[in-house]
Amino acid sequence: MARDRLTDTKVRQAKPGPKPYKLSDGAGLFLLVNPNGARYWRLKYRTAGKEKLFAVGVYPEVSLAEARDKVAQARRLLRDGGDPVAERRRQRTEITASADTFQAIAQEWLAARAGDWSPSYRETVHSALSANLYPQIGSYSIRSITVPILRESLLLMERRGALSALRKVRMWASQVFRYAVATGRADYDPAAPLRGTFKAHKPKNFAAVTKAQEFGELIARMRTYDGSFVTRSALMLIAYTFVRTSELREACWSEFDLDGAVWRIPAERMKMGEEHIVPLSRQVLAVLSELHLLSGHSHLVFPNERTFTKPMSENTILFALYRLGYHGRATGHGFRSSASTLLNEMGFDPDVVERQLAHQERNKVRAAYHRAQYIDDRRVMMQKWADYIDGLGAAPRARDAAA
Repeated sequence: MARDRLTDTKVRQAKPGPKPYKLSDGAGLFLLVNPNGARYWRLKYRTAGKEKLFAVGVYPEVSLAEARDKVAQARRLLRDGGDPVAERRRQRTEITASADTFQAIAQEWLAARAGDWSPSYRETVHSALSANLYPQIGSYSIRSITVPILRESLLLMERRGALSALRKVRMWASQVFRYAVATGRADYDPAAPLRGTFKAHKPKNFAAVTKAQEFGELIARMRTYDGSFVTRSALMLIAYTFVRTSELREACWSEFDLDGAVWRIPAERMKMGEEHIVPLSRQVLAVLSELHLLSGHSHLVFPNERTFTKPMSENTILFALYRLGYHGRATGHGFRSSASTLLNEMGFDPDVVERQLAHQERNKVRAAYHRAQYIDDRRVMMQKWADYIDGLGAAPRARDAAA
């Protein structure tokens, strides 16, 4: 039959000539052999009274048998009133459109920001978009998303009371749209007009003990905590250093210079993405020395009881405070408020306190100046703070003994 004119051997042995030439297989399929040796499968067909060429593939990537299969599919499409060239153009348009969906561009934006954010923050953004926007508008072409469409998606968050997350998701969505505008794939940012149009989130402060006498009673109870020694050590260290709970429980021994009495928390573990220096008091060094006997075999200072390669559970400190009778009255993060309040009452320079709390200074020049200027002041302050805590913790015991 005509369609069997070509064989694998004949195709394989087709040599280039001074001019392009064709080897016909029948049914409109032919192999175009170019002078440079390139060989292309082509289908010649007619539709609507016009002759057209359909690019079937390149030999040898597409074999003779595969070329015949593709021609058979194209012929079926023609029989049903379609056009192979038009169908391929439609499919390519869909592929291009899928690359311009909100989800695809959001993922691209996240990848572009990888060097600016810590892995944990990037995962937070990814998870928030995946949970709240991808199911609603992820498959939409980004140009097709209007203010009302985006508003409907965000209203779902408002209705379930996720007001704090809503504010952040709108902000991140806005950054995705601005990225799309900058890369020529969107015309405007529909998230911008929605700012301030949803219910306001009323933040709840972390429970904290900020009165000196009550704080002293908390410290005294922490010293007599009858649970794990490691947990008691974590309680004391978070009181002495007032770092964030995650910064403490994920601490690695490699971050500590015990001889220099300094803890350097790397930028990737800090909320604001900058290395944070914690001067270590004598009390902290003593606690770490004891801890090293128990967890020195792990790279983590506070390894998980079940899996040494993972850090202490995020609820360990909180549940220990519950056990001490401080449910709703104190949290691990609350020690930062305690320190801020009491250190200011003790007369320390507020800038020194803020620097030790690792609160971001918006002016980068001033921030660098503060880091350099205040390290000695912070070292003095951290030792006096530890001494102050010890004094407060001893006062309730002295009162109990006198009674």
